Amino acid sequence: MSLKPRRVDFNQTWNDLRNTIEDVITLGRVERNEWNSRFVDIYTICVAHPEPLADKLYAVTKSFLEEHVKNLLNTKVTPSSLCTTESNLGNDLLHRYHEVWLEYSKGVEYLNYLYLYLNQQHIKKQKLSEVEVVYGCITHDVHEQLEIGELGLDIWRQHMVEIISETLVKQLLEGIQKDRLQESQPTDIARTIKGAIQSFVCVEEYKKKDALQLYQAIFEVPLLKDSGEFYKHEANRLLQQCTVSSYMEEVIKKLEEENRRALKYLHSSSVVKIRKECEQRMITDHLDFLYSECDRMVSSEKRSDLKNMYTILKPIPDGLKLFVQTFLEHIRSEGMQMISALKGDLIHIQFVEGMLKVHGKYDELITDTFKSDPIFFSALDKACASVINSRFYEKQPCRSAELVARYCDSLLKKSKTTESEIDSKITKSITIFKYIEDKDVYQKFYSRMLAKRLIHDQSQSMDAEEMMINKLKQACGYEFTNKLHRMFTDISVSSDLNQKFNHFLKQQNKEIGINVSIKILQAGAWPLGPTQQTQGFTVPQEFEKPVRLFEKFYHVNFSGRKLTWLHHLCHGELKIALSNKNYIVTMQTYQMAILLLFESADCIFLKEIQESLQLNYEMLQKHVSSLMESKLLMCDEEVIGENSRVVLNKEYSNKRTKFKITAALQKDTPQEILSQSKVSFAPSIGMIKKCIESLIDKQYIERTPNSGDEYSYVA
Repeated sequence: MSLKPRRVDFNQTWNDLRNTIEDVITLGRVERNEWNSRFVDIYTICVAHPEPLADKLYAVTKSFLEEHVKNLLNTKVTPSSLCTTESNLGNDLLHRYHEVWLEYSKGVEYLNYLYLYLNQQHIKKQKLSEVEVVYGCITHDVHEQLEIGELGLDIWRQHMVEIISETLVKQLLEGIQKDRLQESQPTDIARTIKGAIQSFVCVEEYKKKDALQLYQAIFEVPLLKDSGEFYKHEANRLLQQCTVSSYMEEVIKKLEEENRRALKYLHSSSVVKIRKECEQRMITDHLDFLYSECDRMVSSEKRSDLKNMYTILKPIPDGLKLFVQTFLEHIRSEGMQMISALKGDLIHIQFVEGMLKVHGKYDELITDTFKSDPIFFSALDKACASVINSRFYEKQPCRSAELVARYCDSLLKKSKTTESEIDSKITKSITIFKYIEDKDVYQKFYSRMLAKRLIHDQSQSMDAEEMMINKLKQACGYEFTNKLHRMFTDISVSSDLNQKFNHFLKQQNKEIGINVSIKILQAGAWPLGPTQQTQGFTVPQEFEKPVRLFEKFYHVNFSGRKLTWLHHLCHGELKIALSNKNYIVTMQTYQMAILLLFESADCIFLKEIQESLQLNYEMLQKHVSSLMESKLLMCDEEVIGENSRVVLNKEYSNKRTKFKITAALQKDTPQEILSQSKVSFAPSIGMIKKCIESLIDKQYIERTPNSGDEYSYVA
């Protein structure tokens, strides 16, 4: 067989070709030799000499397909035995159309293969580019040739679909409606409906622009209108029968059913549209009805109702707005109820753990019920922030920063709590800390408490202290924890300095006679404040040597630095032998200095003690009073003065051999409290002293070092 162009008898060749394409388009049997011969015939026509006959072949093929589709319409889809009016076309139109479409679409597909040469070498070269189609100014009189497969589909659109579309679409909508109503239908109806609908897409699928135009115009628009009417009536019916809870259940059920139906029958582009139409009719049009039970559902916290409410309101623009606000107010209300119930000495623990309980409860609810929706987490954050930063009592400042700081302090102080429990609670406390607006207030309280723990060796674990500081740093940045880090570093450096000091003493062959632990604190890092500066004090002989040697050691290693001894922050253990019994007593430095004077005398006048120690009178009186209250010292006078005679109680007896002496309370303070509170109740002096000591221990107030009869409120 020669491929060289030659003269062609077009009519004869077309007659042979027509017989074959009749078999192809009707899915008849075509032998391999016949197929190959017709393939060559098409090639021969396209390259015919002296003039290619491709356009003529295209024209006669188009005429053949038009004639064939018209014949299918008249003989198989709407046979002459049936009246062509809409009412008498018969319910079988949909089935007949689908069967004919399946045969025709497959036949056109095969025909497209047979015309491969015409498509590739003639039609494609004349086609408009995608850019020209999308952006070019194409006039309506431009008629480009289509590939044979595309041509067959376009002819089907013109001479089949557009002619019977009204009746066909009506039957399609009726079939879908019966599916909604779960009425009985032929077993293969789903395949028929889907196939017929898909044909509307297929006939224009080849288009580079507006490929769904036919599908949308003849089917999607009527479908959406029909669906909207159906669900409008369905919603009105349910509203007459259902509560909000049962209505939501029915709506969700019907939306799920419609979604499955859309996926089963429709083009993917219609799934969202049909769902929105249903949501409009069953949800958006009845928001007032749904919102009417919103408060009750949120208050009852019935998760099934909350989940359903979220599910149906989520797709609606601004549908969740009122629901979220109601949820926020509910959390805030529960938080404020928790705050109003705070009472006792442990309100810092009650507050933090109460807020953690509220936060954890609704965090879990949001995760489980609202699919971790950020809008609900935002509401939780706003509610918690509102509660935490509220004033617990009118005309009083917010106490949250202070309470969270005290909670952290209680965790980090020495206790029986395990490290894992401390780590867990510290991590949780940061959750509450992040909501605090006055973080600078928290910083002040926390730094004071940290200083007290570090100075007085009250920390449960230095690792826990460091972890807490690092978590604060992660939450607020380096500047927030800068001084805390410096305080922590000072203690670590001080530990090394004490080891070096002990090594220094060994090198110098010096014995100091007592065990000392000295902490070097940077003046700008520690929250000691101007009221806590050291006062005039003559160090007892027993302390003089350790102080002098340490200063020597320190200045050798750090020249140019000034050491200021903060004796009022120092404490120690003193071993006392009284009544043939030894006691180990923890006390402040000033108290130790006073007792050490009684090693050489059994009784000393107060004035002599003052001259020896160089303490101001008020400070001396305070510490002597504390020792008298502990019964270690005695005085015949009820109110001690400069000429009072203070005596060591050699008959002292205590069941405990190890105990601590606290500083004495001022006499004026209990009297003031008695006079101010006698209108309401009559507290005992013992109760007042105990409460004042408790307030000092909790750092609500502090003793003013330069005044013996005054307390300062810790801001």
